[in-house]
Formats: sequence, structure tokens, C-alpha cells
Amino acid sequence: MIVALAGGVGGARLAVGLADALPPRELAIVVNTGDDFDHLGFRICPDLDTVMYTLAGENNPVLGWGRAGETWHFMNELKRLGGEDWFQLGDRDLAVHVLRREALRCGVLLSRVTHDLAARFGVKHALMPMSETPVRTIVKTKSGELDFQDYFVRLRCKPRVTGFRFAGVRAARVPDALARVMRGRVDAVVICPSNPFVSVAPIVSVPAIKRWLASRTFPVVAVSPIIGGAAVKGPAAKMMRELGVKPTVLEIARHYERNCGNVVDHWVIDKQDAKLAGAIERLGKRVLVTDTMMTSRRKSAALARRVLGFVQERNNV
Repeated sequence: MIVALAGGVGGARLAVGLADALPPRELAIVVNTGDDFDHLGFRICPDLDTVMYTLAGENNPVLGWGRAGETWHFMNELKRLGGEDWFQLGDRDLAVHVLRREALRCGVLLSRVTHDLAARFGVKHALMPMSETPVRTIVKTKSGELDFQDYFVRLRCKPRVTGFRFAGVRAARVPDALARVMRGRVDAVVICPSNPFVSVAPIVSVPAIKRWLASRTFPVVAVSPIIGGAAVKGPAAKMMRELGVKPTVLEIARHYERNCGNVVDHWVIDKQDAKLAGAIERLGKRVLVTDTMMTSRRKSAALARRVLGFVQERNNV
């Protein structure tokens, strides 16, 4: 059993590669829900939907979010009538939000809603939220605290970041399905190349997950979200600069060591960052240097196979 921790586009890209490489019974994908928020009466789950659409082959590769073949009649009419249009909801995407809202209103747990929606999209691998209960990422900025979507979408990541907190995380309750996975045999956890501050940190801050990782008997392998001093997508590099550290894979490794309970045992980094491998190894980590740029599903699957091979090597040491 491999457990993948994922959020955002980078997480979705490696998740789909792992799904192509592993049968459903051998992979569980745990997704960040710190980005979730309520908007226009809907519960919006951006990371869950991005991973689900990518696994189903229905993601929008141009925008990096939402569904392929999308239309925008609802948003255009909402704007014409004076409604809030800063967060874009496509017509096809909207159907998912309607079904999720109605299920949650009827008392269905988020994990069950996620399972049922994923099944309707033909996703066979286990896809589960990190928490049944709400956890909300709050971005601390020079101008005060902001809900994540206000920072990320409405303000386009412009405010200068000073830190983060995760409202509700202390009371977060993992889904029963995830609890069963954590009680069973796990061969490795793979941290996908997701933003360490706002995609991975909320997951590893959930108390049950944090305790599980702290007492682990399996390796944790992380794939760097930084390549050549830049984030492939998203504000991770900008956040690092504003927090006073260089946007390098070495600083990402140090961040996980200092701020996330030293949760990562081994690193997978891009060949552009090969010169930093020695410094990461001096932190006591094993390092695999390879091509980590996932520009197609084929490349995602190839990287996933290399990561899984690295895991097997480490388990055999």
C-alpha cells in the first residue's frame, strides 16, 4: 500500500502517475481540504476536484483547474446581474458543486460524497479528504489575515506572506477509510510535489495523521515542488522569498525538517538541482536525482515508476 499526500496541480499530476502505475488496492490518495470554502451556497473543494478531474482525464490542462471543455454561461450571467464573479465556476464544474451541496445538506460525510463523485467519474483508486470536519487555511500577511481563496484567487497572491495557520485543525477528524489505511500495512508515503506551506502542511497537521507519521515504520518520500529555484506552478517560490528563504529544494528539505516534524526521509529532486543533492544528503536524507517535470500523463507515470523504484530500494536497504 502506497499513501500519497496531494494538493493542487503538482499533486494531481503525480497522483495520476501513481494511479497508472499501481492497482486500486495498492494506492490511497489523501487530499488537502484546507483550501475548501463556501461560496454562492456551495461547498467548493478545489484540491479534491483537481485531483478527481485529473484522475478521470477531465481536467483543464490550460487553466490548471476546472474541467476540460468548459463553458461559462452561468458566470457570464452572474456577472451581468451584479453577482460575485471573482471565483470562476464553469457550467460543467457547477454540477459537481450542486451534487456535493445536496449530499452534505442531507448529512452525508465529505469522504462519502468524494467517493461517490469519484466513482461517477470512473475513478477506481481511493480518493479521500484529509478530514471529515472543516479545516481552513488562513494566510497571514502584512495587511492582516486572509482566507486562502481571498489570498489566492481574489487578490491573486499579491499580499506579502508572513505565515500560515490552519483553523479547525486541532479538532480535525480523519475519514474512517483513512483510519483503516493508517492501521494497516503501509509500504511508503509519497508526498507529491505540492506547495509545502498550503497543500502539504494542512494534511500533516491533522492530529491523527501527525501521530501516525511520527510513529511510522515505513519511509516517507517527497518529490520537490521547486525546480531550478522556481515553482512549476503556484506561489510556493514567492512565499519562500517573502518568508526570508531562498526558493531551493534544499530550503524545502530544511522546512520539512524544522516545521513538519522531520517527516521526510528521502527526497526526489530534479536534475536541474543535482548540485544540491549532497547538501540534502548531509541532512541525513537519501536523494534521487531525475527528471521531475510532468508535462504529460506519460511523464507523470514515468516519474511515478521512478519514485516507486526508489521506495523499493529504500525498503530493501
